[in-house]
Amino acid sequence: MWIFYAVGSSFFAGITAILAKCGIRRTDSDVATAIRTVVVLLFSWLMVLVTGTWAGLTQIEGRTLLFLVLSGIATGASWLCYFRALQKGDINKVVPIDKSSTVLSILLALIFLQEGITGPKIIAVLLIGTGTMLMITKKDIEETSGKKSGGWLIYAVLSAVFASLTAILGKIGIAGIDSNLGTAVRTTVVLLMAWLMVFVSGKQDELRKIERKELGFICLSGLATGASWLCYYRALQEGPASVVVPIDKLSMLVTIAFSRIIFKERLSRKAAAGVLLITAGTVLLAVV
Repeated sequence: MWIFYAVGSSFFAGITAILAKCGIRRTDSDVATAIRTVVVLLFSWLMVLVTGTWAGLTQIEGRTLLFLVLSGIATGASWLCYFRALQKGDINKVVPIDKSSTVLSILLALIFLQEGITGPKIIAVLLIGTGTMLMITKKDIEETSGKKSGGWLIYAVLSAVFASLTAILGKIGIAGIDSNLGTAVRTTVVLLMAWLMVFVSGKQDELRKIERKELGFICLSGLATGASWLCYYRALQEGPASVVVPIDKLSMLVTIAFSRIIFKERLSRKAAAGVLLITAGTVLLAVV
């Protein structure tokens, strides 16, 4: 059954961005992120209760807790940038650039974790890097440098940067503790950070202006994230990681397919080539 859980993980991860995009057409992205995080938090602690790992909460060491908190801050920053990019730009461009965080994660792992780099890894990095560059047009760069309303690129890039930091800090933070418990603690930090951003920026009044339809989509995006996590960890528990991981990473293709159907967003030939290269690099990286 693990193959069905892996496919389920990819599907739910893929529709998360679609549902979120539907929920932030008029709603501020920071407010939407804060609300969505509440739903994700409930799911993450549900996973802790289901797996019975809550008892390890009192055994977390100070150093581990520090890196979990730092990882949570990086995750929160990544989510805030990601949903701002989704609000401003096309899904089929934002998502592939966000997925390119894999490249920076490898470089950071090489520097800080002394993880080796092999020939296939280098090829994968080149494929993902080239694919990401193909997703970016001259117009995107001009809009971002000119700070026009369409300047989503900087947020997408920052999302990828913070996501890579999340991976490195999270890897250090979950050393010696259950991954489900570490995820729950980290998500708690994300929740605090997201709501702090809302109140610091004075956007709390926006909560009363959210349309019921958009609120529904925001909550559904949180449920999709939680469902993806549940399926992903169940698949890892029962199946080989070398197969589960690349299937989960292919959620990008699910997102692009749904963006074509729902939002009528089309990929240019250049962007389509970029997606293929990113996909090939991601699969190669997962199986080597």
